[in-house]
Amino acid sequence: MARVKLELPEHFPYVTPIEIGIGQINYGGHLGNDSALTLIHEARLRFLRAAGLTELDIGGLGLIQSDAVIVYKSQAFWGETLLAEVAAADFNKYGCDLFYRFRQQTNGRDVLHAKTGMVFFDYGSNKPASVPAAFHNALKVFEAQETPA
Repeated sequence: MARVKLELPEHFPYVTPIEIGIGQINYGGHLGNDSALTLIHEARLRFLRAAGLTELDIGGLGLIQSDAVIVYKSQAFWGETLLAEVAAADFNKYGCDLFYRFRQQTNGRDVLHAKTGMVFFDYGSNKPASVPAAFHNALKVFEAQETPA
């Protein structure tokens, strides 16, 4: 069986801790596959908020997820805290990919890698829209945080 391969960027400018809640655990006693997408969504919202944005207002445009790839690396369990890392890359006219890496906080164990294709969307005209300058400008907040004083 062919496996999905996902190449992650070398650098993730945003990191946030996310604790695994009991509602994210399946009957196997570990993080459910459906909950992985919920974790990815949470990480995306935090990433956007840190840049001063929301999914419904990025220079007057919203975001729509066009695809998702999830590669599971190891199990995660209730009460564990994962470090969710997020990076934007592979820009095109209408959007970009957001890449995610989730690692267990205390030992660094890889839990999952993911990518979501994001399309900028004008809800007023109900059509895809070009990547707004506001998004590129907002990403600079992460560059500024990495610059040594």
